[in-house]
Amino acid sequence: MNELEKLINLAKNAANKIRKHNFVRVVCHNDADGLTSAGIMAQALLRAGICFQLSIAGKLDESVVEEVNSGISQGELVIFCDMGSGQPELIGKVAADVVVLDHHQPVGQSPAKAVVNAHMVGIDGATDISASGTCYLVARELGTGNIDLAGLAIAGAVGDRQLFQTANAFILEEALKAGVVSVRKGLKVGDGGLADVLAYSTEPFLDVTGYPEKASEFLNQLGLSGNIENLSEEELSKLASAIALKLVRQASPEAIEAVIGEVFLLNRELVHNVYDFISILNTCGKQKVYGLALALCLKDSSIVDEALSLTKEHEKNLAVDVRDSVEKIRKGENIWYISTVDALSTGSLATTVVRYLHPELPFICVNESEGILKVSARGTRELVSKGLDLAFALREAAGAVGGSGGGHSVASGASIPLGSTEEFLSIADRIIGDQLRKNSSGKAR
Repeated sequence: MNELEKLINLAKNAANKIRKHNFVRVVCHNDADGLTSAGIMAQALLRAGICFQLSIAGKLDESVVEEVNSGISQGELVIFCDMGSGQPELIGKVAADVVVLDHHQPVGQSPAKAVVNAHMVGIDGATDISASGTCYLVARELGTGNIDLAGLAIAGAVGDRQLFQTANAFILEEALKAGVVSVRKGLKVGDGGLADVLAYSTEPFLDVTGYPEKASEFLNQLGLSGNIENLSEEELSKLASAIALKLVRQASPEAIEAVIGEVFLLNRELVHNVYDFISILNTCGKQKVYGLALALCLKDSSIVDEALSLTKEHEKNLAVDVRDSVEKIRKGENIWYISTVDALSTGSLATTVVRYLHPELPFICVNESEGILKVSARGTRELVSKGLDLAFALREAAGAVGGSGGGHSVASGASIPLGSTEEFLSIADRIIGDQLRKNSSGKAR
């Protein structure tokens, strides 16, 4: 039995557990992957005739467990999506049976009745399957008609910047065969006016990002105008080549791969371009309008204009916010870092820096928000191959200052108490330095 078959067996086991209940409580993470997971589970449960209550959370903590326990009875079922693998002690406090559908690195022994996690069978959850992909594997076991949900799984994987290999490749193949998803070659960006797309997308982050007049000037030099989706193959190639030349000077090798290639079109969703789709979900997550995100996943066409309008405004603000923040970045011994207050999206900032500006070292953003410090850290696959494990580094450094953290080797997060920034960064810097030095046979990099 290969790894994928083992993962599908775990999904069958979870589906069997879920099927035995008339009511389940579902809790999902608030990013694009978590929200597509919510959309998949909601539709699969509806179709299976299982009543459910669904909520969205920024992280799994004591308050989430308390809220779940206040409305659940023993013998009922709680499903955690895109969370739960790293907090076995919290799962143990849930006063009902638990199923965890996740792709983060597991920690310890889970008390859950069923866990579906690619890491358990030797597949890398950081790159090869998202939480929404995991939920899709369970949904296809809950009902044979759920293959149309594969589009949401593809969107979740793109939202988590994953690779389409092993488990993701299997899901993509099913989606393509069923006509749920199709592919076009080009720039991996949303649709719309060329100048706006280049000026207000942080993917790719170029020297014209945040500057509409510079974006227009760049396009004039290329002799290009109009909407990106209407460009001919020759025009698209011209634009892609010009962008690649800008990126090759400074960005990581991953950046070009991230910007130029196959664009997935979600044929069964209300918004077809996957990059527009995940932009809406990320915006809804950041602005905590989760109902709008779920309505999009559940195909409520009445909300599309509102969701697109909200997203365009957020993206403009985000591009300017990231552009302003980039000038305040500082360098430690083994990391680049920044300390911000109420940044619009620390994840977008962290990805931008490590992918487009300083790919040679990991980047950590510490952002003060709602009375605590929230941390986002990003690396590159090349750094991971050299020994980087941000999930371990952030878990250890956050724990040392009275916080908590975890995630993936290449992308991780943490929450730490106010006033602990310097100590946290110092510990994380030292741990990351040890990881990178250890892998290069004891030689300093």
